[in-house]
Amino acid sequence: MHPVAHFPLPNWFDFIATFLFAIAGTLLAIRKGYDIVGVFTVAFVSSVGGGLIRDGLFLQQGPPAITTNGDYWLIILLGCLLGILFQNAMNRLKFMIVLFDALGLGAYAIVGIEKAQAAGLAFPAMILVGIVNAVGGGIFRDILTREEPLLFRPGQFYVAVTFVGCLLFAGLINWKIMGNLEAGIITIAVTFTLRALAIRYNWQTTSLAEKPASLKESSKAVQ
Repeated sequence: MHPVAHFPLPNWFDFIATFLFAIAGTLLAIRKGYDIVGVFTVAFVSSVGGGLIRDGLFLQQGPPAITTNGDYWLIILLGCLLGILFQNAMNRLKFMIVLFDALGLGAYAIVGIEKAQAAGLAFPAMILVGIVNAVGGGIFRDILTREEPLLFRPGQFYVAVTFVGCLLFAGLINWKIMGNLEAGIITIAVTFTLRALAIRYNWQTTSLAEKPASLKESSKAVQ
């Protein structure tokens, strides 16, 4: 029996994505008026929150990578400091953040699914862990900053794209249609394309009902 060829997520990709997401979290926290502790906390959860939720809540297979690899701390700290010192210049990185985010949806979904598969989780749980790994940092960030999580709000296809990618990858490897490496390449290509099209043509989900007036008023008060 040949060993399974797992999808190899390059360290450089992981580090660049962590760095850019830390900057994005920093800029958001600055706009919210947070102090240095709040800024670093939002930067931290924005960049590695998905992995923390995955390992701490679902898999429980030892300490998360963030606690065993000091490089992540240095990268997050660097992103946080640069975001604070060069706010205007860092705002120009939004395109790069969106680009890596679109690539990262598929890549991090794959990582989550492979870890769930190795832990012996059922097919639906594999998809759930994949989604959490890909978008969990954003959910964690929104909760801390008192925003409605993107997962719940009508908007451009994001979680829906991640779900399609997770379903595709989990299906391809679970039913042994192809190996993890080939399935991973296809999944990243599909999720990136769908996300890019959603941004280009502004494909959006819609609310199932109009927001009640009381909630509209409370949301204005929070803002």
